[in-house]
Amino acid sequence: MKDKNTIKQTNSEFDKLMNDPAYLKLPKVGDVIKGKVVNASKAEVRLDIDGIKTGIVRGRELYNESEEYGHLKAGDFVEATVIELENEHGELELSFRYAGQQKAWDGLRDLMKSQQIIPIKISDANKGGLMVKIGHITGFLPVSQLIPEHYPRVEGGDKSKILDFLKKFINQPLKVKVIDVDEKDEKLIVSEKAAWEEVQEKAVSKYKVGDKVKGKITAVTDFGAFIEFGDKMEGLAHISELAWQRIDDPRDVVKVGDVVDAEIINIEGTKIFLSMKKLKEDPWKDVNEKYKVGDLVKGKILKANPFGLFVELDKDIHGLAHISELSDKPVTDINEIAKPGSELKFRIISIEPKDHRLGLSLKAPKEKPANETKEKTEAKEKTEAKEAKPEKEKKAEKAEAKKETREEKPEEKKTEIEKKVEKNEPKEEEKIEKKKEKTAVKKKETEKKSKPKK
Repeated sequence: MKDKNTIKQTNSEFDKLMNDPAYLKLPKVGDVIKGKVVNASKAEVRLDIDGIKTGIVRGRELYNESEEYGHLKAGDFVEATVIELENEHGELELSFRYAGQQKAWDGLRDLMKSQQIIPIKISDANKGGLMVKIGHITGFLPVSQLIPEHYPRVEGGDKSKILDFLKKFINQPLKVKVIDVDEKDEKLIVSEKAAWEEVQEKAVSKYKVGDKVKGKITAVTDFGAFIEFGDKMEGLAHISELAWQRIDDPRDVVKVGDVVDAEIINIEGTKIFLSMKKLKEDPWKDVNEKYKVGDLVKGKILKANPFGLFVELDKDIHGLAHISELSDKPVTDINEIAKPGSELKFRIISIEPKDHRLGLSLKAPKEKPANETKEKTEAKEKTEAKEAKPEKEKKAEKAEAKKETREEKPEEKKTEIEKKVEKNEPKEEEKIEKKKEKTAVKKKETEKKSKPKK
């Protein structure tokens, strides 16, 4: 029999366990619990949950998104999610799938925060990008997040050709960064470009604006050409920086594989912008020595647009014949005037070297009316004759003119006096008439006074 001390000690330990809030705390559905692997097979895994309960993971609940559940053995500790409190055998029904999924998404969020570069393998491709796997979670690598070397530069943007290009990466390893994680929408986005830029920044720091580089054309697009130089560095030469003349298609100037010289004209982060034309002399600098306004020149039609014709005068100088300069009559269809490839004679109507512009015209120069020309000619002859007179004759004419002016002045004064007199004449007559009237009145009064009184 156990002595009283032993019984008392046992009771004391039992009391402690009963009073411990963590003891005999039974799990609820949805709880993530930790257990020790008792045995593991491909069909099921049994766990000991703190010696209180046995749990079992079986069927589809064995499949999970976390790598750690793939190679379990007896004695390993793992986490599982409670999906049922008691099955037909009185065991806890557990799931690795839910617990593993939660753990996997937590791990992806950690990768996004740390911006760690990780290796992945491409599992599939579609027209928008590549499908990837990180653990058991499927993610997406958009085309826009590929490095320049892997970007599908397909002429015309043919989607079927883009897909064929992307399929080459299936089962290929790439290095990426996690850039977006949304467990609710089960969205995982990764970027190869973000991982590449981290390495690229160090390489770009070795270059500066104005540096000259030699490289190879790796791709030609509608907007320019990509040039690879140095240690796998790549820059873009925009269509406007390929040559001094107007270019409609970069493929007319360069092709993939060409080795070219270029100058760095701008650096934005890891993006490098190049210019090929800066290393060539500007042909417009001496354009006024080649061509003059009014010259008749032969030009080849490069392109017909609704607003006019683009014309090549030589390999460096191109001009524009505006639609208003193609005919005296309204032009409804510019292709009736000329088509690309045809050659016509044009008249140069303007040259602007700074703006690289040269205006052309098919219209004949307008002739001025004959009367206007005759009048201008006569006026010009008179002016020239006047200027040709000897100096003495000019002085004599001036003296004569002054003399005539002096003689005319008294006559002008006399005329003014006569005008004043003429204006005053009526006033004098009125005075005489009034005087006569007064005299007559006085005479009558005198006669009246002189009569004898009766």
